[in-house]
This record gives sequence, C-alpha cells and structure tokens, in this order.
Amino acid sequence: MNDTPEAGSGPLSGLRILDLTQFLAGPYATMIFADLGAEVIKLEAPVGDWSRVLPPNFVGEDSCYYLSINRNKQSIVVDMKNDEGLEVVRRLADESDILVENFRPGVLNRLKLTYEGLSKRNPGLIWASISGFGQTGKDRDRPAYDMIVQAISGGMGMTGEPGGSAVRSGIPLGDLSAGMYAVIGALAALEERRSSGKGQYIDISMLDCQVSMLCYQAAYYLHSGNNPGRQGWGHDSIPTYRGFNCANGSSLVITANTERMWQALCDVLAISELKEDARFTLNEDRYENRHELWPILEGAFMIHEADHWVPLLLDAGIPVGEINNLEKSLANPQIVERDMVLPLVNEDGDVIRVAGNPIKMSRTAKKSHEYPPKLGAQTAEILGHVLGADADEISKLIDSGAVKEYAPKNAKGD
Repeated sequence: MNDTPEAGSGPLSGLRILDLTQFLAGPYATMIFADLGAEVIKLEAPVGDWSRVLPPNFVGEDSCYYLSINRNKQSIVVDMKNDEGLEVVRRLADESDILVENFRPGVLNRLKLTYEGLSKRNPGLIWASISGFGQTGKDRDRPAYDMIVQAISGGMGMTGEPGGSAVRSGIPLGDLSAGMYAVIGALAALEERRSSGKGQYIDISMLDCQVSMLCYQAAYYLHSGNNPGRQGWGHDSIPTYRGFNCANGSSLVITANTERMWQALCDVLAISELKEDARFTLNEDRYENRHELWPILEGAFMIHEADHWVPLLLDAGIPVGEINNLEKSLANPQIVERDMVLPLVNEDGDVIRVAGNPIKMSRTAKKSHEYPPKLGAQTAEILGHVLGADADEISKLIDSGAVKEYAPKNAKGD
C-alpha cells in the first residue's frame, strides 16, 4: 500500500481497494478506483457477482453488464459463511486502504464484519458503504434499486412529457451517482488520513445522492412552493434551451440563451421577422409566450433534417446537438478519438468494447486496461502476494471451502 506510482500505472497506484460489492453502484465506484491505478481486489461469493449472469448479452461466460463495470480488477472467491473465509476477509482488510461494500444495512454486522472491528486491526482503514437509504433513518432497512430512488427523490417525477407519465432516466443515475459520491468521499477521507493517520466510515445513501442532484430544482421549490411538472425536452427557465423535431424523424437540442444567440437563431432559420416581434423581444418575453414560440421554431426546423441544421447553427455560434441513438453516439469521431470506446481483450481472445474513462490526466494516466476477471481467477495469487500465504496454506483454504479458484463452467458440469 502507498508505494510511489510507476509511470503509466495511474495516480492511485499503490492504493489497495477491497471490493465487497456487486451489481452496479459499488462496482462502478471500484472501477473508477481501478481506472485511476488502484489495486482492486474484487471479493465474490462462490456464486459470483450476480451481474455476471444478467441477460441478454454475453461474451464467453460473463454478461456484458458485468464486463462493462469490472475492468482492471482481480477476483478472489471467499465463502463468508465459512469461519476461515471470514478470517481471510479480515486479513485482506488489514492490508487494504479502502473497503467498499453495498450490502443492505446489518448484513455484514450479522457476519461480525464491522467497521469498528476491522478498524481496531487496521486503524487507517476507510470503509465506504453504499446503500439505498443510508445507515440511519426510518427507511434504512428498506430495499432499493436505481429506479426506486429515482422515483422517491422526485427526479423521476420531473422526467417525461408534460401531461404524460413519469419516465426513468435512460441511464441508471441512482446507481452511478452513488458510486461517484462514494469515490469522492473515500478520496477525501484518504487525504484527511495523511494528517490524522486514521481512517473513517463513509455512509452513502443512493436516495441522498439523488436529492443532492435535484440542485436548483430543489431550491426553486423550497423558495416558491411551486412543484415543477414534467420537463419534457425543455428547460423551465430558458424557452430556447430545448429540443425540436426536424425532418425525417431526426431531432436536435439547441441553446439560444443570450440575445445574440436568439437573433442568430432567427437568421439561421430564416424567420428574422421574429427579432422585431414584441412577443419575443427579450428572454422574459419569449418565456411568457413560449407556447406560441415553440411551434414557430419547430415549423422552421421541420423543413430540413437535423444534420442540415447542426453545422449552420454551429457556424452562427449557437450550441446544438443532434439527438443520437447509441449507434451514432459511439461512432462519433470525437468520442472515439478520446478513447471513450475502450476495447478489452482477455487471454482467450474474447473481446468486449466498453465505455471508457472520462478522466484524462496529463502526467499520471493509466496506460493500459485489463479485461474484467473471471470468477476467482486470481484467488491463489491474491492469497500469496497480499496475505503472504504459501502453497500449503492456500491448498488448505481451498480444501476447507473457505476460498475457491476459477473453474470453467463446463468443468463444473454447468
């Protein structure tokens, strides 16, 4: 732990993360650590992370879901229902900087794995816990998944077309934001440890994270008492910050939020007469008369497809983006050039392409990325290099059922 990073190994090289997570929020957090060069030990039950078997897409034995969020990690299989297995977990925690888990509150307590107990053995240990509702409050024991917290937070209630049903976000914001906040909290605790020498417990609630992301919408309501309705593809303050349909089923989003942009938009769309229309002179006028303005703008946009308008609007200094599907998005040269489509290859020649790391660092970026590990692929290696176990001890742990090594599915009769 805490060695000097080698060139190309990432800024967090020398940091060890004990990863007791599965599904999405926790593995996403630990993948961020791994992308930044930390050693991440993914500790799995004998059945493995349940995301390994989520349909519909698989590469080899593992699902694309699992493969998308577990690169650059090592896998060890430990049976935490086995007393020797539990001691392996404790010993790994002794040698780790940060432990990340996303069990429901109380589960690890019942296994006698607690922050209080582990921090007595390793006072510098930082424990980051991710749960649906946090470790306190009346709902602490309530189960939660991404869409549940999107709904409860109020964010889902603002998403969808006005007058229509609420719609969840197309990406799992509840899980991903909790994972990111866990990393931020753990790195803050790590920085504090430099002066105190002590770790601490970090309590991350998925619901808290979603409420935090309500941002100005929460402030608007708390100030005015007015509940925002469904936002659709518009903005509740800027009438020309919204989406518009174009010809042949295409669509785009524009931001014309200054007077210069507004006048340029009118010129590009060949509706210059609107610049002199008293209903639309200033932003507050356009906001007041937005329901009259929007059909006029959409009528102009419908003359051509989105890809006709995009370069014209950009040339006029108006921020614009075509509303893409993933096929178009992931083929975008800007995205590809910045390594946001990342190919990973394992020793069997299996290939998976996944979304890349958005953190670009000038001096200490991690230069290579490893394919997500097979279940238990590094069990013996981790026991040896982290715990100093010799071949005899490793063999005894395997024979007792405390740990397991990787076995191909066909070798297990599956």
